Amino acid sequence: MKVVLFCGGRGTRMRSELPGGDLPKPMQLVGPRPLLWHVMRYYAHFGHRDFLLCLGYGANSIKEFFLNYQETDSNDFVLNGGRVEPLSTDISDWSITFADTGLDTPIGERLRRVRPHLEGEEMFLAHYADVLCDVPLSDVIDRFSAADAGASMLVVPPGNTFHCVDLAEGGLVGGITPISQMPLWVNGGFFVLRQEIFEHIPEGGDLVAHGCTELAKRGRLLAYPYRGYWRPTDTVNQRLELDRAWARGERPWALWEAAPC
Repeated sequence: MKVVLFCGGRGTRMRSELPGGDLPKPMQLVGPRPLLWHVMRYYAHFGHRDFLLCLGYGANSIKEFFLNYQETDSNDFVLNGGRVEPLSTDISDWSITFADTGLDTPIGERLRRVRPHLEGEEMFLAHYADVLCDVPLSDVIDRFSAADAGASMLVVPPGNTFHCVDLAEGGLVGGITPISQMPLWVNGGFFVLRQEIFEHIPEGGDLVAHGCTELAKRGRLLAYPYRGYWRPTDTVNQRLELDRAWARGERPWALWEAAPC
């Protein structure tokens, strides 16, 4: 299945905290490789290696990374007579389409602009390129394939540290509950989509606010609730947390390092 990756946003919350602030969020490093690479390796682990990158801000840095890709940065190799012989490769069997979808384009419109590249695809995958997760993708796809739905959305518990306060009569507090333990779910940024989604995204529209919301009204949106490992990367601190976890060998999202899928 084709994998659409939305990697064209400006990522202002992260860039504003960085010296220079020019590197787009998907190109921020986690271990030896950019965040985008980790997302793509996750999908490749499940056999989905046909990628469609929706580019915008920082498009050139993403293009240059893959055009000048160095397998030796993350793979062992032999230097034989001055010739580099990698012992394994990351991307040799990947197909990557680079599509310019504009600088300030909403995600739904980015999807609309790459629709010609999805012609003939009954189902396809889509993903925010700043989220890492260890969700069993094959199960997500199987559930969606068996359902009568136009789209599937991964939903996860709220991940922040706020607490919900239950107010009783007279202003007394009846209880305090971490928001992560409330019966609440938020958009996890992983989607399985059918062509039907394009019927509900207007020009300049959003994937969730327009496409998914309209499908939900029609009873055509499937949720995949997941309480396992899921991490967004909206800020420098979140990226640094992932980088430190990688250095410690704590990499739940790196399923490719375990047994083959």
